[in-house]
Amino acid sequence: MARFRFSQVNVFSSEPLSGNPVAVIHDAEALSEEQMAALARWTNLSETTFLSKPDNPQADYRLRIFSPQGELPFAGHPTLGSCHAWLSAGGKPRESDVIVQQCEAGLISIRREGSFFAFSAPPLVRSGPLEDDVVNKIAKALDLQPSDIVRHQWVDNGPGWCAVMLHSAQQVLSLKPDWATLSPLNLGVAGLHGSGHDADLEVRAFVGDGAYEDPVTGSLNASLAQWLIKEGCVRSPYTAAQGTILQRAGRVQLRQTSGEIWVGGQVVGVISGDINL
Repeated sequence: MARFRFSQVNVFSSEPLSGNPVAVIHDAEALSEEQMAALARWTNLSETTFLSKPDNPQADYRLRIFSPQGELPFAGHPTLGSCHAWLSAGGKPRESDVIVQQCEAGLISIRREGSFFAFSAPPLVRSGPLEDDVVNKIAKALDLQPSDIVRHQWVDNGPGWCAVMLHSAQQVLSLKPDWATLSPLNLGVAGLHGSGHDADLEVRAFVGDGAYEDPVTGSLNASLAQWLIKEGCVRSPYTAAQGTILQRAGRVQLRQTSGEIWVGGQVVGVISGDINL
C-alpha cells in the first residue's frame, strides 16, 4: 500500500462550504489509469484530479482529471483547485505571473492574485446552433416551450457542453430536469438577472450522462462567456452565479482581455492529509 498527499479544495467561493470541491492527489505518477478512475468513483465528487511532473517543457505540472464516469480532457474548477493545491504543496512556477498546466486539452494558463485564481478559456472543439432534435429534447427534458429558449449553441470545450439561454434567471432557477429524457446531454442553462442582484447571469449545469447537477462549473462558464459576449448578451466583465438551487453560493468572474476569456474566482483549501492506496 502506498501513501499519497491528498487535498480537497473549494473553488468559486471564499466560504469553504459554498463553492465546488475538488479532490487532488499529489505526485500521482505511480498510479495507474484504473486506480485513478476507481478513486474518482470512490470520492464521488464531480471531479478528482491527479498531479504529476509534466512531459511538456513549457508546463509547470501535468494534471489528469476524472469524473466518476471517466477521464475528462479539461474541466474548470478542477484546474483552479489543483493549481491552488500544487502551489500550497510548494510548487514553483517557471514564470512569476503565470502558471502553466498541461492536461489532455493542451496547455492552460492560470493567473493568481492572492486567493483569486483565473484560467484562460481553452478553444471550443464544437460550436454552432443546436440541431432541431437536440433543442426539442432539451425542451422536453426541462418542460419548456420552444419559445422559452431564447438562444441555443454548442459550447463544447472538452466535456461536451451544449447550452440554452432562457428569458430570465428566475426561469432558470425554476427548472426541474427529467434526467432520463436529458441523457446523455451535458447541458448549460443561463438567464439574466435584473438590476440589484450581485450577479449578472444565473447558470445551471445539468450533467445528463451522470444524472446530476454540478454546483459551480468553470468549463461551462468559460464557453458560455465565449458565446454570450460575442453575441452581445453580456458585457465583459460580468459575474455568473451558480449553485443557488444546491444551497451553494458560487460566483464566477468572467473577463475578456485582448480577445481571451479569463475565468476566475476565489479558491480555498479545506482538507489536507494523506490517502492510502
